[in-house]
Amino acid sequence: MAGQESLPLSRLRQFQPLNRLTDEQLVVLASRAERRVHGPGQKVAERGVRDGMDLFLVAGVVELESADGRKSLIDADGEKAVNPIARLQPRMYNVTAVRPCELLVVEQDILNQLLRAAPVRQAEMEAGDDVDSGESEEHHLLMEFYAELRSNQISLPSVPDVAWKVRRLVDRDDSSANQVAQGVAADPAMAAKLVRASNSPLYRGFSDVRNVREAVVRLGMRTTRQLVTVFALREVFKTRQPALQKEMDRLWRHSREVAALSWVLADGATRLNPEEAMLAGLLHDIGVVPVLVQAEHHVNLFADQANLAHAVAELRADVGTAMLESWSFPASFTEAVRHAEDWGYESRDPEPQLVDVVIVAQLHSMIGSSQNASLPAFDEVPAYRRLGELELNASRSLQLLTEARARVEEVHKLLSIH
Repeated sequence: MAGQESLPLSRLRQFQPLNRLTDEQLVVLASRAERRVHGPGQKVAERGVRDGMDLFLVAGVVELESADGRKSLIDADGEKAVNPIARLQPRMYNVTAVRPCELLVVEQDILNQLLRAAPVRQAEMEAGDDVDSGESEEHHLLMEFYAELRSNQISLPSVPDVAWKVRRLVDRDDSSANQVAQGVAADPAMAAKLVRASNSPLYRGFSDVRNVREAVVRLGMRTTRQLVTVFALREVFKTRQPALQKEMDRLWRHSREVAALSWVLADGATRLNPEEAMLAGLLHDIGVVPVLVQAEHHVNLFADQANLAHAVAELRADVGTAMLESWSFPASFTEAVRHAEDWGYESRDPEPQLVDVVIVAQLHSMIGSSQNASLPAFDEVPAYRRLGELELNASRSLQLLTEARARVEEVHKLLSIH
């Protein structure tokens, strides 16, 4: 059922990115938008559907349910409601009304047209702030990127073939070490990396491994799968553009540090597989890669680190989640990517999860950096408290990582194998 009256402009401005529009644009948008009311239990949006609409929660509470059954609530009075609900297309969640709710429904094409024409953010115009041309360039990038992402026009990086093939082989119950070894051996460079990894300090046995099959046997199927994916991911962080490659290299170094810390934390404070934790750490910022590639086409944005950082912050979680879902990664990895920088996030699982390890690894990687001042206290972070097997506190945690620095360096060397 649809409502007839338009919402006040002051209410529309509470939503992002509607707060970028001028008063005149908001009037146009309100005249083209629809207001819908749903009773408890009614379906608001369906997973897998591509309807081309943005949904803004005006009143009430809705529940989002992902493909793996995870559920979360969005309250119209909460912070999450300032953004469109489940905006990626096709939709990744079933959305159901929990309490009577009202939604503003806007065609994405109409909103994108208005945003492209918006001169600067409305809030900044009212404040009288000076806004340089980079701001306009930045929000054009954001809106174009959102539009392309929603319509699946953007080219997301794919998993290299050898990693895809090995993951599928290992996931089959009837696969043997010989079959997995043959899959790895199809890529000679990958085969060499796996043999070198199995002879590294992390996995070395009494004698050196001489071939791929011996490497698979020593490492085990699961570790082989994760390491092949880890080694293959290095290619995703490469580009032919020299200026862009500097950003990619910086991103790779940060991802590698978080991956190494994740390995050590998982090994020392959880029952999680360390290689899975390392891979989750390596993937936590994977959504930044397409943003950097897209930013290369917007010179003003790319030249301004502050604008680029803002674009990355706005897009990394959505794009990273979309990438991992397109790569058929388990939900535990997508959860880690979506919430890697959400310090207040608390997983519903009673046992520590990959997301907990990645959040804590990120915190440790930022200690002493320029971001240090904005970090929360360790004991205020739910993920930190959940790594309770060692009863971590800030000093104990730093001691653990200091003692394990040699192990962190070993993981670094593993990730640097050529």
